[in-house]
Amino acid sequence: MQKKNIKKIAKEVINFELSALKNLSNNIDDSFVKVVQLILSCKKGKIIISGVGKSGIIARKWAATFSSTGTPSFYMDASNASHGDMGQISSNDLVILISNSGESNELKNIIQYTSRNKNIKLIGITSKKDSILFKNSDASFLMPDIREAGPENIVPTSSTINQLALGDAIAISCMNYKNFTKYDFKKFHPSGTLSIKLKTVGDLMIKGKRLPIVNENIKMKKALGIISNKKLGVLIIKKKTGYTSGIITDGDLKRIAQKYDKFEELQLKKIMKKNPVTIREDALAASALSIMNNMKITSLCVHKKNKIRKTIGLIHMHDILRSNIN
Repeated sequence: MQKKNIKKIAKEVINFELSALKNLSNNIDDSFVKVVQLILSCKKGKIIISGVGKSGIIARKWAATFSSTGTPSFYMDASNASHGDMGQISSNDLVILISNSGESNELKNIIQYTSRNKNIKLIGITSKKDSILFKNSDASFLMPDIREAGPENIVPTSSTINQLALGDAIAISCMNYKNFTKYDFKKFHPSGTLSIKLKTVGDLMIKGKRLPIVNENIKMKKALGIISNKKLGVLIIKKKTGYTSGIITDGDLKRIAQKYDKFEELQLKKIMKKNPVTIREDALAASALSIMNNMKITSLCVHKKNKIRKTIGLIHMHDILRSNIN
């Protein structure tokens, strides 16, 4: 087969599917709104999504996308539903069935089961208006009747692309109505690339007993022992009132030792750097790293909201880099 023919086939498939998506877009009407509203109203029960064959694979994707965007749901295998898994469906649940024909035998038992319980709602996604699924659903969305890509119109291609796109449209619609933000998304994807980018200073900062905070009136002799024990290469210095007044780093200690003969007897407040650089705990860790790089320092004091002089943590460059933020 010539390369030219292969490229032609590929473009024909993609164009078929693009045409199918345009038809789907034209089908978005009040029935779509009703589907979204029914999903949003499911607050006491579970959302269960199922399908057969390729539609089952799409159903699994729907469940994954819904769950990751603030609409908890799970996939149920339609074949296993008739062999005990139907017990996963209970009162106040919402069942979503995806089927191009709406007549799959495996789905009929699920449809009958949901019909017997008025407290279980059913959403049907199908392209056949006279199907058992469409007629027995509390809310239905009629998929456009389109031609599959490829010869003989037999391979589920354009239809599954449409099912996939519809699931995304529903998930994002629900996501917007729930005011689900990128920070909520981060909670559900702690190991994802986006989550890493959205890590805040508060996520990575040193706090509590590990925080190297000392009183400004102590002498260097005692401070040396503390900075050695904390192993962070820095001391945050505070007043009796608890407000931060300065900072001393390992580098500062070396310069002070060279400048003063009896530097161990000096009080910290006489040799510290005043007004240390500080950052809010809800700032992005990437922003903290940028500040450190620009100012050629390795750590920042952390404060809450506008309380700049009240240190609650310390963010170190090494902790940011270890989190793969750069």
